Amino acid sequence: MLNFILNLIYPNVCGFCDIINKNHLCKKCELKLEKYRNTNIVDCTKIKDKNFDNQINIFHYDGIVREKIIQYKFNEKAYLYKTFSKIILNDKKICGFFEKYDIIIPVPIHKKRNLQRGYNQTELIARELAKNTNLILENKVLIKQKNIKPQSGLTKFQRENNIKNAFTVKNVNSIKNKNIILLDDIYTTGSTVNECCKVLKKLKVNKIAVLTIAKD
Repeated sequence: MLNFILNLIYPNVCGFCDIINKNHLCKKCELKLEKYRNTNIVDCTKIKDKNFDNQINIFHYDGIVREKIIQYKFNEKAYLYKTFSKIILNDKKICGFFEKYDIIIPVPIHKKRNLQRGYNQTELIARELAKNTNLILENKVLIKQKNIKPQSGLTKFQRENNIKNAFTVKNVNSIKNKNIILLDDIYTTGSTVNECCKVLKKLKVNKIAVLTIAKD
């Protein structure tokens, strides 16, 4: 039902140029985005202080990518979830990687922030990915229990302290022994995703890969 409502509300346009496009990403903009591409799958199992097993970033957080992510998060342009989802789904390497995983979990925002914004930007994308892949969306597992100050503008040390103990987990049995994709929009210092993964790893999950739209 939610997917049906979203399709009614949000226009079929390319999110980068706003020209009508049923695929939500035109060929011209797709070519322009190549200069920001940073897609790779990194093995993090031997990297100290990382609580996840793999890391995937799609773009450098720069130029029009940065502009559109900011609009998506803060300027009520929720329809951009379709374009960001299409970018991921068009990537055969990433979709092939998804086949090894069971669940996708969006990084949650606090209920007060969700009420102010009207949507969780990562959840909209995660929902679309689950609809078009083998992944199962679990959006009621990881809960943000603390309404912290925004991470942007803080140092790495401040971010780590700010986000500490901000998350809790419910419906534990749904993720035990599962391979999980954790989805976020921006990777800066990694404090947020690292804290999420620390909480999840305590619950006997199999492995976790972090997927972000852009890396700063």
